[in-house]
Amino acid sequence: MRKICVITGTRADYGLMADLMRLIRDGADTELQIIATNMHLSPEYGMTVREIEADGFRVDRRVEMLLSSDSPVGTAKSVGLAAIGYADALDSLRPDLIVILGDRYEMLPAAQTALIFGIPVAHLYGGDITEGAYDDAIRHAITKLSHLHFTATEESRRRVVQMGEDPGCVFHAGSLGVDNILRVPRMTLAELEADLGFALGEGYLLVTFHPATMEQSAAAAQTRALLDALDATGRRILFTMPNSDTGSRDVAALIRDYAAARPDRAIAVDSLGRRRYFSAVSHAAAVVGNSSSGLMEVPSLGVPTLNIGSRQAGRTRGASVTDCDATAAGIADGLARVLTPEARRIASTAPNPYHRPDTLDLIYRTIATHPLDGLTSKRFHTL
Repeated sequence: MRKICVITGTRADYGLMADLMRLIRDGADTELQIIATNMHLSPEYGMTVREIEADGFRVDRRVEMLLSSDSPVGTAKSVGLAAIGYADALDSLRPDLIVILGDRYEMLPAAQTALIFGIPVAHLYGGDITEGAYDDAIRHAITKLSHLHFTATEESRRRVVQMGEDPGCVFHAGSLGVDNILRVPRMTLAELEADLGFALGEGYLLVTFHPATMEQSAAAAQTRALLDALDATGRRILFTMPNSDTGSRDVAALIRDYAAARPDRAIAVDSLGRRRYFSAVSHAAAVVGNSSSGLMEVPSLGVPTLNIGSRQAGRTRGASVTDCDATAAGIADGLARVLTPEARRIASTAPNPYHRPDTLDLIYRTIATHPLDGLTSKRFHTL
């Protein structure tokens, strides 16, 4: 049995990997281990470890790391605590392979610790570019600490090879999020409203806004600009709350205050989970904010995306995505563009550059069967 340890720190990465985790758990030759960390263990962010357990998974280790601070000092210290916790967890579990997704700060010490233990790392979604967040540098660093690479696009695959990785270990897999859309049954609007306890109605906006961590000092001003522009539309708004990024508390507080002052027009939810999130997207007039989901998953649901500011700068996007500046005027102009019949028509037919039909099977088959002997002895591949 190959012991494969999946490390998850947020509702977002868990939602993407849940079906892969089931395949590992149920596989004849694979054994699933789970390490839950960061936001999953925080009441402030919804204690979403309970969602993992409610889905029938056993969480093998919990790595507490999140300090009650979103300052640069607090974030950096949280990274250090994570490394200590991962050392204990990996020493106990001794997996044959670990799987990590993305570019968040809690994943960097996971890859670093695995390196010291000599455990191969399978990394999902290296090679992407997000110039407005320090996640960009973290993602590239994780690539160099990893051994099997699954990229969302062919362009990203080429970038990973350009970074000196062995082309035989770099796979264009597509997005698990897009794959999930085809598998997760969606709720009707009435079912979603009943579950939320809030009347969304037709034409509402689904909004997720995170601080652009390379522009930390501007987070509050950008959030106020977004809220002003949203207010002018008169539409109902479903907010999903920001991640535990540096500067996220100012953003979250402004959003909560906005929703509390408009209980008939806005609701803020810590975590929607996969089914509610995909359902909410499918019934929305547009998805607004700066989450990667707006570029990667939302296009497969035929809904326009308004991508705000620099956070996703450089990331591949399809024709259903409209970009705008993070100013009140820029966002208002962007909203006017995505809330048109023409934008809806384009979104309904535009191909999603992150779609690939065999994503889940390709990733599982590779992590379950790829030879691991000698994998940690990497050589720089020169083009």
